[in-house]
Amino acid sequence: MDIFDKCYAYTEAKQVMAAGLYPYFQVIRSAQDPEVVVDGRRMIMVGSNNYLGLTSHPHIKDAAIRAVEKYGTGCAGSRFLNGTMDLHTEVEAQLAKFKGREAALLFSTGFQTNLGVISALVGKDDVVIIDRWNHASIIDGCRLSFGQILKYRHNDMEDLERILAAHPDKGKLIVVDGVFSMEGDIVNLPGIVRLAREYGARVMVDDAHATGVLGKEGRGTAEHFGLEEEVDIVMGTCSKALASVGGFIASSHEVIHYVKHKARSMIFSASLPPACVATIGAALEVIEREPQRRTQLWRNAQRVREGLKGMGFDTGLSETPIVPVLLGDDLHAFRMGRALYEQGVFANVSVSPAVPEGRALIRTSYMATHTDVHIDRVLEAFRAVRRDLGAI
Repeated sequence: MDIFDKCYAYTEAKQVMAAGLYPYFQVIRSAQDPEVVVDGRRMIMVGSNNYLGLTSHPHIKDAAIRAVEKYGTGCAGSRFLNGTMDLHTEVEAQLAKFKGREAALLFSTGFQTNLGVISALVGKDDVVIIDRWNHASIIDGCRLSFGQILKYRHNDMEDLERILAAHPDKGKLIVVDGVFSMEGDIVNLPGIVRLAREYGARVMVDDAHATGVLGKEGRGTAEHFGLEEEVDIVMGTCSKALASVGGFIASSHEVIHYVKHKARSMIFSASLPPACVATIGAALEVIEREPQRRTQLWRNAQRVREGLKGMGFDTGLSETPIVPVLLGDDLHAFRMGRALYEQGVFANVSVSPAVPEGRALIRTSYMATHTDVHIDRVLEAFRAVRRDLGAI
């Protein structure tokens, strides 16, 4: 048996390519703005997580440039050894303050954050309890731990309580997405917090799609529900509203100290480059002083959601700037994705394993910097695609 046999036998993606419907690895030749350049043509981008439109903000770009001028392009080592600069600790203090926590810790990616934190905290005598619709990074972090992994039905508090009640003598960590990245619905955090308190569990919320988006000040899911004192660990990514790359957790001094010395994905990875770190700090400053961006973001999302529903599209459970169109069948999703592309709209085709089997969808997400003209064109594209593709 040749270990490469599986590579030679893998044909699914090639079949989609042969049908002219392959939507992935598109080469973009411009910034992540509301309009992007793909294949030499301008398209409206509704597939980006640049929620507040900060990737092109002058203050943020200037911060990145100044960081390169002072610190160079990289840290040439891990945080554990030579890769911690004053810039890292300053931005970690900013993140902790923003999230209302004692301390914070930066990782090189959001995926690595969940891998490192969950596997460090959950031991062989513990259970980690997750929503079935959680992000892949949470699932993989659980797999790397030595604890027992238990899943409950999506946002189903009765099912969660059943699991909690069955493990009274175990250390328990509940890990959930604040905003579910495919369907755009919000976790039932009040229910989770109540059950965690009753059954002695700790709560970790992944605020990847909530930081800068949810809450009056953009601090995320816990602020949205007024439960900032009830969540033990907040995780976040810096590649979405924070306009950079990387991930972080914010928690108590003791938890951060432990994770800092136990999370293998941080200890054995190169440190986040200076320009990226400076970008995160500058983005936090803009989020605090330009709240109108968040207001406009929600206005844009609501307009699209109402427009799609008015055409008869199923937007699922969406209640955030992530607005999916549920289609169910993978081929339908590939066909619609291609049709939208031809209409000049860049949207994301999401099929299994990114979504459950039979729940294929077109994932759209919106920015504060989308104008009314952009939204009009997106809705018109969906209207034209619905007309041309009939049943879809």
